Amino acid sequence: MPKLKSHKGLLKRIKISGKGKVKFRKSRNGHLRSNKTGDQVRSYRKKGVAKRGDITRLEKMLHRPLLPAE
Repeated sequence: MPKLKSHKGLLKRIKISGKGKVKFRKSRNGHLRSNKTGDQVRSYRKKGVAKRGDITRLEKMLHRPLLPAE
């Protein structure tokens, strides 16, 4: 049986930590920041971590076990 390939488009957009958590860049941060609050803009700087509801889908796309955010 051949090896299973990871989803290359997903791998370009995420980083998997050593423990298996999935980190990604938050959306809504590209432009048009003047109508957003300072708290919103500052929160976009931090990396997002995948929650439990997304982990099942991500595991199927990457063919490896992952951990949800706590």
